[in-house]
Amino acid sequence: MDNQIETALCCLDSISQTSVTISDFSDEILLNILRFIPSHDLMLNVSQVCRKLRTLCLDKSLRAHVHLQKEYTANDDAVKQLLKKLSSDIQTLNLSSCYWLAGSTVDQVTRCKALVSLDLSGCQLTSVRLSHLLTSLRSLRSLALDVGPGFDLHQLSAEGKSALARLQELKQTLLTPSYGVVPCCSALRRLHLYLEASEGCREAGGCTQLMVGQSSVPHYQNLRWFSARLAPGEVNRTLLALYLAVFSMRVPEGLTGLVLSVPGPVPPRPVAMTALMESMASTVGNTVSALQLPHTWLDGAILGLVLAHGCPSYLNVSRCSSPGFNPLHVLLSAGRDLTPLKSLNLRGCGRGPLAESCGKGEEEMDAESVKALTECCPHLICLNLSATHYHLPAGEDGHLCGALGRLAALCSLALPVCALAQSPPAPVNSQDPHTDLFSRSLLLGLKKSSRIGVPTYRPTTEVTVDQGEERQDRSLCIQPLLQGCPYLVELELIGAGFSSAMPRNEPAIRKDPAACPWSYNVGDGELAALGGIKYLRKLTLAHLPGVLKGTGLIELVQGCKDLRLLSLANLGSLKTMNYTQALLEALPYCTQLRDFRLEQPYCNTNVAFFEALSQCHQLQRLCLVSRHGTFQPAAVAAFMQSCTEVIMCHMFMGGTLVACKTLQKNLLDSFAISRPALNVVIYPLLHEDLAHVIRGMPLCHLDEITLFKSRVAEDPMKQ
Repeated sequence: MDNQIETALCCLDSISQTSVTISDFSDEILLNILRFIPSHDLMLNVSQVCRKLRTLCLDKSLRAHVHLQKEYTANDDAVKQLLKKLSSDIQTLNLSSCYWLAGSTVDQVTRCKALVSLDLSGCQLTSVRLSHLLTSLRSLRSLALDVGPGFDLHQLSAEGKSALARLQELKQTLLTPSYGVVPCCSALRRLHLYLEASEGCREAGGCTQLMVGQSSVPHYQNLRWFSARLAPGEVNRTLLALYLAVFSMRVPEGLTGLVLSVPGPVPPRPVAMTALMESMASTVGNTVSALQLPHTWLDGAILGLVLAHGCPSYLNVSRCSSPGFNPLHVLLSAGRDLTPLKSLNLRGCGRGPLAESCGKGEEEMDAESVKALTECCPHLICLNLSATHYHLPAGEDGHLCGALGRLAALCSLALPVCALAQSPPAPVNSQDPHTDLFSRSLLLGLKKSSRIGVPTYRPTTEVTVDQGEERQDRSLCIQPLLQGCPYLVELELIGAGFSSAMPRNEPAIRKDPAACPWSYNVGDGELAALGGIKYLRKLTLAHLPGVLKGTGLIELVQGCKDLRLLSLANLGSLKTMNYTQALLEALPYCTQLRDFRLEQPYCNTNVAFFEALSQCHQLQRLCLVSRHGTFQPAAVAAFMQSCTEVIMCHMFMGGTLVACKTLQKNLLDSFAISRPALNVVIYPLLHEDLAHVIRGMPLCHLDEITLFKSRVAEDPMKQ
């Protein structure tokens, strides 16, 4: 043993005496490191450091695929230089959500003659500009673009239309009622539609004009994938119906993916839907890879028909349960091998309405079926069980967290808050009814409302031996989940029935929904226990009334050191923000935080708040939503000056319209030149024109952070 120690010490001494520089690494190691550097920074800066790095930057693996999505520091000059330098080598170019790039910069894409895949979603693109691009890109097989007002397919050249006819994949975001470029894409195998037309288009009669030219839409004879995601609104539902009408003319053979996401009221099920599902299921050698239908379109017969020929890897049956139809029961009773299932969305799917009055029409989780699911689907990566209730004390056998702990590959999980409750809500102390009535009448309007069953939590530094044992008991329920799912990177805890104060196309909600009584028993102790998820990157906490002072947040962020996204909504009391101090102490630990969303009534974002937030030096996007909330313009400006990476600041709080617009203008005037991607929107939350303001935001920010929604298993996993 002594000899081994001496040898080890000698080795340490030799290492300390040897200077190791980056040039001593092998080319393979350096190439793997360089792949994590943004393309424009790599080619324009890193390549100038030394001769070895300049040589490595010539490697085709670094030059063939250029991704500038969310590279907010890439200005017009940098992108132009990059495209000029790599024009002959680029095969894949992703400019998705680069909304700040000028049209003249997009024109430089014509240099890249070898492009096979091009994503221009969110970029400024006219019909004429698109025609020039397509004429130059003869090898293009995959295209993503936005179609806005004024788009005219007839302005495309013959060469451009020929290029569209060769496309195999198209992702099209429709900001106005239109078929876009689809009529020219006769060889499509994959079609992704994002319908984002505003209701103003309906008044202009946009969809009526489309009906006349419906015959120009090709029959999708080669289609293997069809997906459509709709923004709320009647015009988008009508537009979807027009696209689906094509299937009534000819049902494509070999369709393996059908994903239709329709929020709000659902249009009638097309007549061709049954024939389409039969074709998908009956094709020899064909297994459906992804399925999502509006909740009134899916029933036991259709789901059973699909499962009879194999299990898809992605299945979204969000809110599809109805009397006589439980999607989870159909899935488990199909008698098929369910191991291919990787992503499952059961949001709002239960065994029926709760017997107790937690909320009108709210579903209770079918716990036994979920446990059976974890045994049949061991390879699940994404699982959404939110918008349901789970009421089972932690001490009983077979608790939900224990079952979920069997999913060792699980990376993304969404649960209702009450699923972590250790015990049922404490009953209200019985009193003599006459005495109770008399006391309430004397103190009517003066007495504070009591909070029943809310436990008190103390952070680690204040815990005694006896309290430490109690704390271990409080985290006992969560431990099987933490130990069994070591690779969990995304977690959502959302109270059943929660609705954000900021819906998309409607006025802001002025009244908060009631919380589940069981969720009052989920508080700071449970939040602290979540700090055991070491690799957690995305965390959403919404509608946790049991949080008292928020001290559990401090231990949570101390344990989860790699948090990139943090979304907090309606924690604790809704009459006052009672966890302000804990939040101020927690934020400096969030050193890797990129996105922060806070929604809380009566939130006071003063100097102390923004000073704490300024410690998050990597922060890029900030969204604050607060009914009757306040802000200090000088504090906001100082924060923006300190956090140089912030490119999105959305604040929807109290204050006058003049005060909001003044602050917005001052921030844009001060920082827009140095931050080309800067997007600032500050507006009163309860203003009647808020919905109109929302429609003017970049869709990437609106969909990813500003609007609250459950995102686990919302989309199929990227291949």
